[in-house]
Amino acid sequence: MLRFVPILTIVLMIGPVSAGLIGTVLPAFGILPALGGTTPSLDPWQALFAQPGLGASIRLSFVNGLIATAISVAIVMLFCAAWQGTHIFRAMQRVLSPILSVPHATAAFGLAFLIAPSGWIVRLVAQFAGWDRPPDIAIIHDPWGMALIAGLVAKEIPFLFLMTLSALPQADTDRTAQVTATLGYGKTAGWFKATLPRVYPQIRLPVLAVLAYSTSVVDVAIILAPTTPAPLAVRILGWLSDPDLGLRFMASSAAVLQLLIVIAAMVVWIAGERIIGALGRHWAEDGHRFRKDSAVRGASALLALVAAGAVVLGLVVLLVWSVAGFWAFPDLLPRGFSLRLWARELDAIGSSLTTTLLIGIPAVLIAVALVLGCLENEVRTGKAAGRRAMLLIYLPLLVPQISFMFGLQVFFTLLGLERTLLSVVLGHLVFVAPYVFLSLSEPFRALDPRYGQTALCLGASPARAFWQVRLPLLTRAVLTAAAVGLAVTVGQYLPTLLIGAGRFATVTTEAVALASGGDRRMIGIYGLLQMVLPFVGFALALLIPAVLFRNRRGMGAQNKG
Repeated sequence: MLRFVPILTIVLMIGPVSAGLIGTVLPAFGILPALGGTTPSLDPWQALFAQPGLGASIRLSFVNGLIATAISVAIVMLFCAAWQGTHIFRAMQRVLSPILSVPHATAAFGLAFLIAPSGWIVRLVAQFAGWDRPPDIAIIHDPWGMALIAGLVAKEIPFLFLMTLSALPQADTDRTAQVTATLGYGKTAGWFKATLPRVYPQIRLPVLAVLAYSTSVVDVAIILAPTTPAPLAVRILGWLSDPDLGLRFMASSAAVLQLLIVIAAMVVWIAGERIIGALGRHWAEDGHRFRKDSAVRGASALLALVAAGAVVLGLVVLLVWSVAGFWAFPDLLPRGFSLRLWARELDAIGSSLTTTLLIGIPAVLIAVALVLGCLENEVRTGKAAGRRAMLLIYLPLLVPQISFMFGLQVFFTLLGLERTLLSVVLGHLVFVAPYVFLSLSEPFRALDPRYGQTALCLGASPARAFWQVRLPLLTRAVLTAAAVGLAVTVGQYLPTLLIGAGRFATVTTEAVALASGGDRRMIGIYGLLQMVLPFVGFALALLIPAVLFRNRRGMGAQNKG
């Protein structure tokens, strides 16, 4: 039965996306019998294009998504080119890896607390400038969406960096660097001319996933983006949540438009790849060595450090605000600290944490089981997932959530699963499974096959070889993938809100709901709670193997690898 696991996995990932898109496209053209729509109509589109500020919303989604993705890719590529194989590179790897577990909304709140007119950065400047009140400048929710771009860049750099790390060994980068250095090329120029053309094709799908997310993000946009008008995805959520059910038709047409915007952004990006590839080919062949690249190397390290530092300092600010007493401007620290708000909200905190775990743990367990089944099937059949399979795995990440979540809600309603815990878990699974697969596939495939072959030669069945040999050796990798999945499910906002119809209050839905209230202490509490669960997951992923294999050095070493 193992051979059916890949089929079941693809169905569980692709099925909801397909059903959701169908359930969105039909109402976009007036067909939704539950609300009286029985004949095709273009009225939803006419109503959509009559909305004020629609062009500005489209521009914010399209342009800012492209800019954020381009900046993120550029910083990661520059840093890898300048510092691969150095102590700084390894140190940044240790810094950026934990940041990957921080949910987007938490990072956005931390950045907002840093750069706001009354944030820590302005308070620090005020100490020297003598200011006694915050400057009247629109930094958060600025009309051009610069804060949104900054928030997306700070959070996407760790993801792209780790995806690049997994691709580097396959490009034989160490020997390539030795060859380019022998030929007299500078470190950065040699990497871009010889290594990048082999690395980038392997990370194209993650880059496109980042582009799709950046052009259709909702939770980060609610926290950092302009509000008059807001990016299109935020406005779609408002229309879907409106008490007037007639707006569902227009919201569906806007969701289809959001999908077209993402597709257009990908077309522009791929066209840009072709242009840069053509120009880069001539540049790679022109013979210039660019030996003096110290300025570029320094700038790339500074940019990566600023991105990582912004997230880390933002988390510190969240911690301070969660226990802050009276904190007047321009004081750098509160005049007192108190846990009274934590004590007052203890019941609500416990309820939201429980709900988060009731959704997250089943989604993670199902995802890990499916991914292990797929990878074990690869071992037994000798066929690894090809390019098409990887595209199917990435599909839920390439399609904007807002474009199929309402349709998926309609689909679950037809099945009688609307507003149930099961439907929310399945909605989370669509996004958890791809990340678990990406986290677990490389360690699983890198495991020396001779372990399993030895077990088979000793008379063990394939199932016993998996349960008693491969799985124990991969304990740390499996637990790490589960921790990644937990971080993903904790950060899910739209699936919880729309599929659960607002009935399931998780730490993320509560935190984003507080964004419009301006209570920084409450935001600090729920922002920290968003961060705590993934950190606990990763801590357990490190602790459990250390305890299990404390008397078995060989297995402990294998798990460390």
